[in-house]
Amino acid sequence: MSFQVIVDSCCDLPRGLLHSGPFTRVPLSIQVGEETFVDDNAFDPAELLWRMKQCPTAPKTACPSPAQYLDAFDCGAEDLYVVTLSALLSGSHNSAAQARMLWLEEHPQANVHIFNSCSASAGEVRLALKIKELAASGLPFSEVVAQATRFIPTMNTLFVLEDLDNLKKNGRLTRLQTLVTGTLKIKLLMGSTPEGEICKRGQALSMKQALGKMVSLMAADPGHAGRLLCISHCNCLERAFALKEQALSACQFSDVMICETGGISTVYANDGGIVAAY
Repeated sequence: MSFQVIVDSCCDLPRGLLHSGPFTRVPLSIQVGEETFVDDNAFDPAELLWRMKQCPTAPKTACPSPAQYLDAFDCGAEDLYVVTLSALLSGSHNSAAQARMLWLEEHPQANVHIFNSCSASAGEVRLALKIKELAASGLPFSEVVAQATRFIPTMNTLFVLEDLDNLKKNGRLTRLQTLVTGTLKIKLLMGSTPEGEICKRGQALSMKQALGKMVSLMAADPGHAGRLLCISHCNCLERAFALKEQALSACQFSDVMICETGGISTVYANDGGIVAAY
């Protein structure tokens, strides 16, 4: 059975995989002041970072329309697997679900499943690669869906941001977290809940210490052994490689993949941010 893994653009798959693998990317859009960026192959991360630094208001993101997902479904594949960022963080999952309903009205025998990653960025990458692995092994559609669904709550996403301005502007931090990080310059080690909300996992006085705590959390999790670790970085490749070396030294990951943030991940990770998922 032919298959396609359709992801929204918060999934930071490397361009090589997007161009050579069974992947289709559906773009979200970003508004900074009066300017709109489409998170597609022409997206310029440096321009977005500069515009966000100049703009006093929070950037706004817009999810894909159902029509955009419908266009992605029309790829000729028999099995369609769709991965969206957390349904609690974006309307992308709802748009994909609406598109599925419309598609099935015209193609009642089609195999289409929408996965709520309960994550974002590197977490979506990890799930998309898991689905590809399962589907490429020849498993039937229903079994791929079942195994990938069971994988989602076992997946862990952790992140540390150099700059919390966009999270603050968008109300993603509590008032206490905003006060502490702003006044004391503390680096928060954050993660995702099983439901896909942002939660605090620790704090440190420097980015180096926060990343060290991230590695310690990974190493203490017995479920990480033998898994692939995906690291997304926002304009800080050297930091991502340093985290990779620490993780390979202290943990038992099978491999580590480094990705660059796309537009949506760049909005929230901001310059210097690191997101890791396994």
